[in-house]
Amino acid sequence: MFVEPEKLSPRDRYFLMIGCIAPRPIAFVSSLSGDGVRNLAPFSYFSGVSSTPPVLSVAIAARRGKPKDTLSNIRETGEFVVNVVPEALAEPMNLASGDYPPGVDEFAVAGLTPAPSDLVSPPRVRESPIQMECRLLRVVDVGEPPNTTGLVLGEILRFHLEEGLYRDGHIDPDKLPVIGRMGRQDYCRTADRFSMKRPKIEG
Repeated sequence: MFVEPEKLSPRDRYFLMIGCIAPRPIAFVSSLSGDGVRNLAPFSYFSGVSSTPPVLSVAIAARRGKPKDTLSNIRETGEFVVNVVPEALAEPMNLASGDYPPGVDEFAVAGLTPAPSDLVSPPRVRESPIQMECRLLRVVDVGEPPNTTGLVLGEILRFHLEEGLYRDGHIDPDKLPVIGRMGRQDYCRTADRFSMKRPKIEG
């Protein structure tokens, strides 16, 4: 079978894509409004872009034709923090994903601790094992209103890593039980893994 995306509604295209593009890591993004109101929300259209310079991307779609607070905050201040979501933070992350009105502090809703950042104004999630302080490089607007998505490109200025997580130049996966997003309301764990060596090509 085949599916022609232009024949689907935006909602049906979304569900098709999140089912096909899986598993997806979760960026738990903390930001501040220009007035200093804290915001915390998860996004699973999230990936690394480059290592030199260290850049990541987070795609933030409009909701009901209006930009989400996270995107508005990032445009306004040029700063944000991406916090990694381990299994222990699954429920708080889910609580923070609610469609709350502007001015609600999702740190308080989720029962998480804001920790001061070193180089940017938005706080980090203290309970997260990895926190990445980011400076906005640019926002690429994808699509047309009211369904515009802001593709946020941010340069990582500083990594904060849980003690013992980073050894010999690598993150120890046995000490990072993160979760990933699947389709619908499903998530996955990274505890079940396997390794493969890349082929060595002579010449």
